[in-house]
Amino acid sequence: MATKKLSVEKRYYITSLGLKPKEISEAIRSHWDIENRLHWQLDVSFREDAGRKVGNAAQNFSLINKMALYIIKQDETKGSVAAKRKNAGWNDEYLFKLLNKIKI
Repeated sequence: MATKKLSVEKRYYITSLGLKPKEISEAIRSHWDIENRLHWQLDVSFREDAGRKVGNAAQNFSLINKMALYIIKQDETKGSVAAKRKNAGWNDEYLFKLLNKIKI
C-alpha cells in the first residue's frame, strides 16, 4: 500500500571520472533505468521470479533467459516478447528464423 510519507536516501560514490555531480547522477539513474527494465521484462515475460531454482541452476537459467530475450528482441516482427517466446516454442520455423538472425 502506498503511503504519503516522504523518505530520503543518500548514496555515496567514489569515482575518478571528471564529471560534474549532476552528470554522474544522470549516468547512475540511466544505468538503473536500463537494469530495472531488463528485470521487469524477465519477470513478466519469463516469470523469472516465480521460479524455485536455487544456486547455480538459478544463475544458469537467468543467463539463458537473458540470451533468449536478446534473441527475441532482435526480431522486428510485431508482437510482445511473451507472444514471440510462445511462438518460438510452438513453431520450429519461427524458432529457426530467430536463431538464424543472431547478431554477435
